[in-house]
Amino acid sequence: MSEEPHGELTIRTIAMPADTNANGDIFGGWLMSQMDSAGGMAAAQRCGGRVLTVAVNAMVCHRPGKVGDSLCVHTEIVRIGRSSMHIRIEVWVRRFITDVHEKVTEGEFTYVAIGENGRSRPVDPVD
Repeated sequence: MSEEPHGELTIRTIAMPADTNANGDIFGGWLMSQMDSAGGMAAAQRCGGRVLTVAVNAMVCHRPGKVGDSLCVHTEIVRIGRSSMHIRIEVWVRRFITDVHEKVTEGEFTYVAIGENGRSRPVDPVD
């Protein structure tokens, strides 16, 4: 495949049998949780503190992930508001025992920086 992942590799894990259905396809909910974890890590790193997921703006599945695939979640901050961050997330897999690397899912999630009081707080602008 000529396309390459966008963003930083944030999470890499292997899809195990417990993460899949009877056909060996990765559960969408498990995949979404991996995306949310990666996006949350990128957002927390950017704002230097706690974040909450406030929206899944888009999520498109292109092809199934399978048991044994190496799952690579890439993140890229696409927009920063006063307290929010929009993170583009791509999930690529390296197919089990091959060199085939394919994008399986992509989406955009929104996170809000929160302070110690649990309320939104400003995200510092880019230097």
